[in-house]
Amino acid sequence: MAPETGQRYEPVPPIPTYEEAVAGSSGSWRSERSPIDDPRDLGAEGQGLLSSRHAFESPTPTQQAPTGRRPRGYRPPTVETDDESDLFASDDSDSDAETEYVRREMQELEIDDSEVSRNRSSWGKRIGLSLSLPQWRWTWRWRLPRLRSDGGSSGTTQDADDGGNSADSGGQIGPGLLALPKFGSAALLLLIARIFAMLLVFGFLYLLFASDMFTNMARRMGNPVDPEKLRSHLQMHVDPRRIRDQLQHFTSYAHLAGTEGDYALMEDTEMLFKTYGLESVTRDVYHVYLNYPKAGGRAVEILGQDGKPIWSAKLEEEETGGETAGRQTYSFHGHSKSGDVKGPLIYANYGSREDFQALKDSGIDTNGAIALVKYYGPLSDPGLKVKAAELAGFAGCIIYSDPADDGFVNGKTAPDGHFMPADGVHRGGVSLRSWILGDVLTPTWASRDNLPRMKVEQTKGLVKIPSLPLASRDAQVLLQHLKGFGHHVPQWSGRVPDVDEYWTGNGSSPIVRLKNDQDEEERQPIWNVYGRIPGQEQQEKKIIIGNARDSWAFGAADPHSGTAIMLEVARILGDLYARGAWQPLRTIEFMSWDGEQYNLIGSTEYVEQNEDALRSEALAYINLGGAVSGSTLRAAGSPVFRNLLLQILNRVSDPYFNATLRDLWDRRHGDIDGPLNDTACIPFQDIAGTSSLDLYFDGGRFPRHSNYDNFEWMEKDGDPGFVYHTLLGQVVGLLVLELSDRPIMPFDMPAYADNLNRWVEELDSWATKQGGADRLSVAPLRDASNEVAKSVREFTKWEVNWENTIVAASGWEPTGLGRSRCEYNSRMAKFDSDLLDAAGIPNRKQFKHVVFGPPLWPDTESDGAYYFPSIRDAALSGNWTLAQETVNKVAGILRQAAANLAK
Repeated sequence: MAPETGQRYEPVPPIPTYEEAVAGSSGSWRSERSPIDDPRDLGAEGQGLLSSRHAFESPTPTQQAPTGRRPRGYRPPTVETDDESDLFASDDSDSDAETEYVRREMQELEIDDSEVSRNRSSWGKRIGLSLSLPQWRWTWRWRLPRLRSDGGSSGTTQDADDGGNSADSGGQIGPGLLALPKFGSAALLLLIARIFAMLLVFGFLYLLFASDMFTNMARRMGNPVDPEKLRSHLQMHVDPRRIRDQLQHFTSYAHLAGTEGDYALMEDTEMLFKTYGLESVTRDVYHVYLNYPKAGGRAVEILGQDGKPIWSAKLEEEETGGETAGRQTYSFHGHSKSGDVKGPLIYANYGSREDFQALKDSGIDTNGAIALVKYYGPLSDPGLKVKAAELAGFAGCIIYSDPADDGFVNGKTAPDGHFMPADGVHRGGVSLRSWILGDVLTPTWASRDNLPRMKVEQTKGLVKIPSLPLASRDAQVLLQHLKGFGHHVPQWSGRVPDVDEYWTGNGSSPIVRLKNDQDEEERQPIWNVYGRIPGQEQQEKKIIIGNARDSWAFGAADPHSGTAIMLEVARILGDLYARGAWQPLRTIEFMSWDGEQYNLIGSTEYVEQNEDALRSEALAYINLGGAVSGSTLRAAGSPVFRNLLLQILNRVSDPYFNATLRDLWDRRHGDIDGPLNDTACIPFQDIAGTSSLDLYFDGGRFPRHSNYDNFEWMEKDGDPGFVYHTLLGQVVGLLVLELSDRPIMPFDMPAYADNLNRWVEELDSWATKQGGADRLSVAPLRDASNEVAKSVREFTKWEVNWENTIVAASGWEPTGLGRSRCEYNSRMAKFDSDLLDAAGIPNRKQFKHVVFGPPLWPDTESDGAYYFPSIRDAALSGNWTLAQETVNKVAGILRQAAANLAK
C-alpha cells in the first residue's frame, strides 16, 4: 500500500555482503539502540517486525530483551505481517527515521537472491532458503507478475504500485507475456509451494464435501456411542411401568378393524411415533372388504317338531370390560358368510378333511347338515375347518372351545387363571389365508380406492357357508342332544362338563338353526401407521419391526403385548436419535398394521403396494403378534437369525429362573421353528422374500380372541409385573439394534445352508410316506442344496478377510472397502428374495417363496413347519409328474441363488 502523504521515500541502500552483514554481533547492533522510555512507542506493528524467534520465545536468563531504536544497518528480513497500511504510522519524534527503516526493510524483502542488482522480483517477497516452510505466522501475499509496457525492453517501467520503480526478473520477456521465475530461484520454489498448498486445500474440500471419507472415518474410528454402552443403555431403559401403561391404554376399549375404536388407537400410535422422535410418520389408508356382527343378527337354536326353537345359545360372554370399556365385541367370525340355514346337527371332531372323510366312510350323510367341530387339533386354521365342512356338503359350521384343549382341564380359567372359561368365545377369521392373503377382493395388488376390485362371489378367499364361534357352555347342550344318534366316537371325546358320551349324529339328529345376518363393507378404510429412524450409511436399506393394532376384543396378549413392546423399543431408540446421541447405519422402520385379525390385511396390502422396493431395500422383518402369553421364549422364521439370537439371549436373564434366556433355551433344545402361518411374516417372507422372524413368550393355551384377554387378566395371571414384556423388549431392542448398526449384517448363512439340507431329507421322507418312493426323486434338490452350502462357505470368507483388514488397520476402513461391505450386506439379504418364483405356487400365485409358505391343506404331521409348499401341493394332489417337474424347477432356483451369492 502506498505510504501516507508527507512521508519521504529514500532509495534502498545496496545489499551488504555476507561479511559486512555479520561483521557486528547481535549484541553490537543491539547496544547502539537507544533505550525506550515507553514500550508503547514501538506500536503493535513495530513489535510485529521483530524476529519470529523473539516473538514466540521469552528471553533466556543469558539473553537481554532487545531495546532501543532499530539500527540503520542490515538485519535479516522478517515475514511477520502483510498489513502494510499501518507500518509507516508512528507517534514519536523519530517517525521519519522509523518510516525510513521500515521502507528499507520492506524493499529488502522484495530482492531476489539470484540478482546482485537492486531490481525487485516481480514474483513478490524474497524467501531465504534457510527459512523453514511453512511457518504458521507467515502469511502469503498473493501477487500477480507484472506485464511489461515498453515493448519488450529490459529496462525499468514506472508503476504507480511501487512508487515509480519497477524492474523485470532478470530476463527478457515479450510483450504481453508474464515474467516467469528462473529455474532454481526461491521464487520458483515459492510458486511450487503455493500450487501444492492450493491442491492440498482443494483436495481437503473434496474429501470433506464430495466424498464420504469423513463420514466413514467417523464410523471407522468409533461411533460417538460405544456399542457396548448402547446395548447396556437399551437394556436398562426398557421400563415395565411404561409397557404396563401402554397395554392398559390400548386394551381399554374394543377396537375391531375399521371401527371408531381402531381409528382412535391409530391416532394415538401416530402421536406416539412423533413424540418418540421418529421421522416420516405416515398414515397409510387402504379400502378393504370387512364384515361386522349385528346385535340380533346371530343365532344358534335347536328347533322342535313344529320348527320353533326349544333352546337358544347365549352366544355372548359375560360382561368383562365394565362401563368404561364400552360395548364388548359380539361373538362372530371375521369374513364369515351371511346366511340363515338349518339342518341336522353332526359332530365332526376337529373338522379336518380326514374327520369328514371318516363320517362319510361310516355311512353318515352330511349334505345339508350343520357341522359342530372343535378348535385346535391337527387343522388349526378355523377357515380351513369351515371350508372342509363346505366341501363335505354341510350347510353351516359351528366351532366351539372344548375344555380338553383350552379350558379348566388344563388349570384355572380366566379371570383367575390361564385358560378359557365356560362362557369364553374364541373369535377368529375364517377367510382362507393360505389361499388368498390380505384383502380377498384384491389378490396380488393393493386395495387402493381407485383400483379395480373383484366381486364378493368371485373371490376364492371366502368360504361359502355361514359359521359362528361358540362357548363350551353352549356346546354342552348341543352335544347332549346328540346322544344316541349316529355313532358313538369315544376317540373323538372332549371334556365338556356333563357330556359323558360323544356321538356323531346323523340325518335323524335334532334340527339346528344357524343364523348369521351381518353388515358387509366392501370398501372399508383401514389405517396403517409407519415411523422411521433414518440410517446414516445405507438409508435406503431397512430393518422393519411390525405389530397388529386391531383386535377381535380387547387383545391384551394378542396383539397388544406386542404393541406395548414395539412402542417401548421405538421410544428408547427414537430418543437416542432425536438427541443426536446415535444414528443407525441402516434405517429402522416401525409399523402398526390394521386389519391383521381378519386376513393379515394391513401388512399384505403394504407388501403388495411396495413389493419391488421391499425386495431391494428390506433386509429383515421382525414381527410381534401375541408377544407375551407365558414364559417360554420361542422364535419362528428364517434360520439366518439363529446365531445373532443366541448371542442376544446370553445377555438377557430371567429373574424367576435365575438363568439367562440362552440357558433356558438350551435346556429345552430350542431352535428357530419354521415360519408361522398366521402372522405378518407371511407376506414379507413369502411374497417379498424378506427374511422374517416371529418372537414371543409362549404360555400354551390362553383365553385367546375372547373378551377375557384383557388388561386385568394380563396383570393378574398373564404376566404379573410385566417381567416377560420387559425381557422381550430387551431381546427385540437388541435384535433391531444389531441388525441396523453392525457394519456387517449378522446373518447366519451357514445355518440356512444346513437347514436346507435337512429340509430336503425331510421332504424325501414325507414323499415316501405319501407313496412317492418310486415316483419322486429329490436328488436335484439335494445337489442344489449342496451348491448353496458351497457358495455360503466361499461367501463368508470375505467377512473374515474384512475383519482381518480392519484389525490390521487399527479400525480404519478405506472408502472402497466400505462400499464392498455394503454390497456384501445387500447380497446376503438378497438370498431370500432370490428364492422367489415369479410365477408363484400353482393356484396360489401370491405365494412365491419356493422353500417357505403356508400349506394349502396341511396334514397332521406338517401343520407346523412346512417347507417346499409347491412340491407338497403337487404331491398331495396325486400328480407326481407335476411334483417331479416342480422339484426340478425349485432346484434350478436354488442353484441360481447360490450362483448369485458367489458372485
